[in-house]
Amino acid sequence: MVNQDRIVNEFVELISIDSLSLKERNMADLLKNRLSDMGFDVYEDDAGIKTGGNCGNIIGEKKGNKNVPAILLMAHMDTVTPGINKKANIKGDIIRSDGTTILGGDDVAGIVSILEALRVLAENNEEYGDIQVAFTIGEEVGLIGAKNLDYSKIHAKYCFVMDSGGDIGLVAITAPSQNKIDIVVKGKAVHAGLEPEKGVNAIAIAAHAISQMKLGRIDDETTANIGIINGGNATNIICDRVELKAEARSRCDNKLKSQTNHMKQCFLDAADKFGGEIEFKDELMYPSFKINEDDDIIGILKNASEKCGIKLVLEATGGGSDTNIVNSKGIQAVDVSVGMDKVHSVEEQISIGDLVKAASFLVEIVKAVK
Repeated sequence: MVNQDRIVNEFVELISIDSLSLKERNMADLLKNRLSDMGFDVYEDDAGIKTGGNCGNIIGEKKGNKNVPAILLMAHMDTVTPGINKKANIKGDIIRSDGTTILGGDDVAGIVSILEALRVLAENNEEYGDIQVAFTIGEEVGLIGAKNLDYSKIHAKYCFVMDSGGDIGLVAITAPSQNKIDIVVKGKAVHAGLEPEKGVNAIAIAAHAISQMKLGRIDDETTANIGIINGGNATNIICDRVELKAEARSRCDNKLKSQTNHMKQCFLDAADKFGGEIEFKDELMYPSFKINEDDDIIGILKNASEKCGIKLVLEATGGGSDTNIVNSKGIQAVDVSVGMDKVHSVEEQISIGDLVKAASFLVEIVKAVK
């Protein structure tokens, strides 16, 4: 049985550790010790060296006593900003930050659900197969920990990533690919008061391109956004350079390609109309994935949900996570809710009841593998 006091105390302890992206050293050292204390063989890979971080991913493995496929339990160690000097305020069933920082439940909630589930399995002398654990770096800055994980150490058939919000029992089984898009619009600078007709306004080009562009919700699988625009030096100079950062996402690769090409064409047409130039670069940040409802991992989830009385809800998500990367490595992976709410904001919160339910669900997931 999950120990509520223990999981809450550990949650409060871990969120007090500063663990910004690529600065997860203190969190990593603590988690290495926790896993070692539970009898895991622990290994730190070289992802930090490859990415400029101060530590690598933490990988643990414990041999099971049951002849079933190995599983991988996964959560990320890093948080977004503002994430320094985080403090937990508990009122009733809800844990919040003090309002000046994020709480850090994304993804400390995932970490403690894994640690507590492992303790419960050991305390109850449950039978289970080999368990691998990966606590990754840099998830919030492009999934770079998962991308650089030492997969030569991983032999799991199934992966349960504990890194989603919503009701406990909500599981993401399909997610989109994302293209990161960088655009530079080039015009011609002249004095805006003396001879504006001789200039080419890069802002006007960018504005026209965006006005012709399909953005936001394109369809039920596809979204697109212009997120950052920088340009101009003074009001008396026709702007000759605008830099934009954008993205496109889709759970259908052909739709992603089509949307990206559409955005590029809008900029090309606008540059041609006004006499400017553009540079357009797109980069795939992560691939899409789709788990079918008749796949074995769904059977595991269904059996676990029945055992603990938690309603299983399979969903398609518009976000990316380490789950995308793990699936691309040939491991069936799903993203499991741990109840985090209002993440990436100073209003972030989580309920104690959801922490307990998330760990309980994970215990049954491990037991249901066959």
